[in-house]
Amino acid sequence: MNTFVQPVILSGGSGTRLWPLSRGSYPKQFLPLHGSDSLLAATVRRFRHVPGPGAGLRILPPCVICNEAHRFLVAEQLLLAEFDQGSIVLEPFGRNTAPALTLAALLALHDDQDPVLAVLPSDHLIQDEARFRELIVHGTELARNGCVITFGIVPTHAETGFGYIRKGPALDEVTAELARFIEKPDREKAEELIRSGNHLWNSGIFMMSASVWIEETKKHCPAVLSGCEESLAKGRRDGFFLRIDPSAFEHCPNISIDHAVMEKIAESKNGPRAVVIPMDVGWSDLGSWSAIREIKARDEHGNFTQGDVFAKDTRNSLLYAQTRLLATLGVDELIVVETKDAVLVAHKNSAQDIKSVTDYLKHEERPEHEFHQRVHRPWGHYESIDKGPRYQVKRLTVKPGASLSLQMHHHRAEHWIVVSGTARVTRGEESFLLSENESTYIPLGVMHRLENPGTLTLEIIEVQSGSYLGEDDIVRFEDRYNRVELPAKN
Repeated sequence: MNTFVQPVILSGGSGTRLWPLSRGSYPKQFLPLHGSDSLLAATVRRFRHVPGPGAGLRILPPCVICNEAHRFLVAEQLLLAEFDQGSIVLEPFGRNTAPALTLAALLALHDDQDPVLAVLPSDHLIQDEARFRELIVHGTELARNGCVITFGIVPTHAETGFGYIRKGPALDEVTAELARFIEKPDREKAEELIRSGNHLWNSGIFMMSASVWIEETKKHCPAVLSGCEESLAKGRRDGFFLRIDPSAFEHCPNISIDHAVMEKIAESKNGPRAVVIPMDVGWSDLGSWSAIREIKARDEHGNFTQGDVFAKDTRNSLLYAQTRLLATLGVDELIVVETKDAVLVAHKNSAQDIKSVTDYLKHEERPEHEFHQRVHRPWGHYESIDKGPRYQVKRLTVKPGASLSLQMHHHRAEHWIVVSGTARVTRGEESFLLSENESTYIPLGVMHRLENPGTLTLEIIEVQSGSYLGEDDIVRFEDRYNRVELPAKN
């Protein structure tokens, strides 16, 4: 008889420490930081090769818990990872990892199954995937016997950015009792923990059966369970997505898996056995630019470079150029990251302090906190080219078969020029096709829609002109993507 394994992917992170490459609307889990896959796609794809029925396991389609604003990005990444099925649960706002896991566990029990949940962050790197899959199989055996498993990373140095796990007595050649969780230590304490040889980094990867998680949450953090139950009961399906009820979810405590349940299980003698499986699998949380540099191939001077880079008398640095030439002379231990609209220069020892930049941008309500110049939408993306008083120029890329909403603007008119592909334009009562090098004009206040009826990508140059060019100047009449908010160009 097969044991069902439900991958649960937690995709709520904002990735602020990798600014300016990672932004609020496009955080690090959607970036290909190691290889061609995004971190999310790599996390999902990792389960495609976990031993299946021959090992007594059946891997279910993944359940991804994500921010509502990222829903179309997640759906696209699941397709790229060759999963055309799966659950995508939309959180209206973040409530940390314990409510996210509880939502997934409740859904897993709905089909009269009690699968083993394999819970992973969406934005971590694992390089030795074969060994990782072996440990997942071992963890599944323990979980179906009632254990709750935490995976600990075999540490390579004294790290103050991670929580730690103290191992108890060994249970077998792989597994040990989980004695205690330890909060992120200062430098002196971290070095002491490493010297002891009995501590691991907390990876944030867990396994347990769905019913065990629900029972322990009911015992140790009942407000999380009741809030999640009500959120699901009042939620609704929206195509690929499950929207939970915001008012009910607001009552959930903002609490992590560790604090809500795992620490209490480790301390208790009257519940499921808490065990830890050490992992030495080339793991990184990719939580800073220094961590990115560590996983990359470096030249003889210790530099990692990407893009159009000239480096002379430069050592131990990360130099990333996205759109233009980046040149360095006579510097050491720098992080320099260039994107279309921002440049970061930092000493590598300040890599963990980049959040202060994003906090500033957010406080000043600057767009560089949330958006790149390229903004992704379910129909494709748009990119800002130029902007001035009373005008704005954008490049729109519309996927084959996709369509923008039927809409109207009160304060701006638009000119559309087809660069490549074919466009179907609705303008008032008219509907007509435009081909390459053809253009049209959308007057202020006229209902309109842009569609790509072809099999090739449609590229449009859009020139907006008017007294107000803000993205909230839109009245939407129809939208095939059922978007309920207007965060940007639609």
